[in-house]
Amino acid sequence: MRILVAEDDVTARTILVGIMKKWDYDPVVVKDGLAAWEILQQPDSPRLAILDWMMPGLDGLEVIRRVRAQLTEQPPYIILLTSKDEKGDILSGLETGANDYVKKPFDHEELFARIRVGQRSVELQTRLYETQQTMAHLATHDPLTGILNRRAIRDQLSKELSRIRRSDSDGVGKRLSIGFFDIDHFKHVNDQYGHQTGDEVLCGIAEILGRQLRVYDSFSRLGGDEFLVVALESDEEYYKNLFERLVTSISESPIKTTTGEVSVTMSMGVATANAESSLDQLMNDADEAMYRAKREGGNRVVFS
Repeated sequence: MRILVAEDDVTARTILVGIMKKWDYDPVVVKDGLAAWEILQQPDSPRLAILDWMMPGLDGLEVIRRVRAQLTEQPPYIILLTSKDEKGDILSGLETGANDYVKKPFDHEELFARIRVGQRSVELQTRLYETQQTMAHLATHDPLTGILNRRAIRDQLSKELSRIRRSDSDGVGKRLSIGFFDIDHFKHVNDQYGHQTGDEVLCGIAEILGRQLRVYDSFSRLGGDEFLVVALESDEEYYKNLFERLVTSISESPIKTTTGEVSVTMSMGVATANAESSLDQLMNDADEAMYRAKREGGNRVVFS
């Protein structure tokens, strides 16, 4: 574990570095508060810090104030080193945002015990953060394909439609187009090869199409074999070429599965939003266009 050590006294700094290495920690050492603050602003900064109270540049309390003023999901655990032993000074350090303190000259065993407490706190916080991130991902992504789910894409589409209305009132005139599609005769795939192969086909489609979209376009599985592509701020020529290219790429790319290569096609309906478009109306327009593509034989795009 990396630990930031900020201590201006060379003797104390040397002792701290020596015992940190003895305890199998990786010390990141600085001589003043300003250098400590610069390190703690970095995205990969140590999650545990030992700061001397009295340092040049910035003292330990000022470094703590700046750190705690930042909005971060994983703040560092800070131990304050101090020769001050008045109760009021100690309370001041803790109220400023220090997690713990150690009096100088420090006892090695006491310091080790307090570092271990800090390490356990950091590890617990990390596990909690990772759990929250996992839950947030599961709430917004399709568990099979890993792309956005119905709820997430509808929420995002609703926000984008609001932006279109604002841009229209500001005279900017942003645009948005959606492509709603499903796989032609997908039931036959499941009947002939089994549902596991059907799932592999859906994942393959998500992978093929995902590679062709821009980072600010969105891609979602609505359920079953139904998908939605949202193309933002696209001119008419771009989005027509995009959606036609997506349909062509699937028809020309047999998907590798455990039962062999499976070839499929898809039918897509496209609708373009304007300032008056509602989410449901936009989705309905794309849905009707998709069914027109089906009636016309599939493996094509129909624009509403």
